[in-house]
Amino acid sequence: MRISILPAIALALTPQLAAAQETDDPAVPEAARAEVVEALGEALIGKYVFPDVGEQAAQALLEKSRAGGYRDHGTAGSFAEALRTDLRAAGNDRHLQVRYIPGFAPPEGADPNHHSEEEVAEMQREMAANGYGIFRTARLPGNVGYLDIRFFGPPEGVAPAYEAAMQLLHGSDALVIDLRANGGGDPAAVAQLASHLFAKGDVRHINSIYNRLEDRTREFWTNQSVETRFTGPLFVLTSDYTFSGGEEFAYDIQTQKRGTLVGETTGGGANPGMMVPLGHGFAAFIPTGRAVNPVTGTNWEHVGVVPEVAVDADEAMKEAFGRALATIKESAGPERAQEITGVEARLAEGKLDLPGWKDPSADR
Repeated sequence: MRISILPAIALALTPQLAAAQETDDPAVPEAARAEVVEALGEALIGKYVFPDVGEQAAQALLEKSRAGGYRDHGTAGSFAEALRTDLRAAGNDRHLQVRYIPGFAPPEGADPNHHSEEEVAEMQREMAANGYGIFRTARLPGNVGYLDIRFFGPPEGVAPAYEAAMQLLHGSDALVIDLRANGGGDPAAVAQLASHLFAKGDVRHINSIYNRLEDRTREFWTNQSVETRFTGPLFVLTSDYTFSGGEEFAYDIQTQKRGTLVGETTGGGANPGMMVPLGHGFAAFIPTGRAVNPVTGTNWEHVGVVPEVAVDADEAMKEAFGRALATIKESAGPERAQEITGVEARLAEGKLDLPGWKDPSADR
């Protein structure tokens, strides 16, 4: 995917994207490496959401570079990896990223919030090619709906897909949303999907993001125009891979007391940002903002989102499904309750084929 159009989505689609981008591993002269570090330092000082941390991180990287600390990292891949490791250590922020991306050069002076018709068309093609972030929908035994979301694309691209998915799942007695392989994305799309999970007329302020470059805070609310709504029992699956926008969705559901989180504590990245060219084919993702939850006044940076039901990610689906069945059974009539009891028996015996998952980080 073209990072110049969709930086947040590109990051969310790792590791496949990163592998494609870093196939070539040319030599990088020492002078070029020094210039990349200088450019990275300037970006940190001028753009990083916490100015004091940005200055400290920039100084640490510059000192190492001038002392010859990157002398043994003479190829693009090795240098990017070393710089990425040092950058994250210095800034203590998992959103900080450095990659070798030949040809990456956003138009000078371009507004990241406005795109040409050609860019919008390309974005739509990219979203369609990646299923709009929707990996799978299913109706599981016992009438439990299942939705697997891998990333959150711009709402103008994914909103119709969310509506279609929710229509398919309409009538479910409980819903499981799987974020275990979700790497993040657009906070506006997080609000768009969340809008389907509250009743019409129940308008919620679910998140805010402070942007250092604009020195302003943008609020994200549920969308009143969303048609299909699900207001029944909700369970959200998480893993330690779940990151950024995926974490925000889980945190929003938790703080709004809308559902139950099942799985592992998430990765701990709450600072969105932008891709910045560094020259010589390198680019960095620099967080320029921070999430501010309207309920807690803080976010999940460093600590992650802690689920109410802590289990290994591999067991999260089975655990959530069992809890969904139990919740449905509580309000069911005798005949329906007997049906659910049969499904519970099959679950206990291991005779149900529930949606599985694979940790994307295992492919890195």
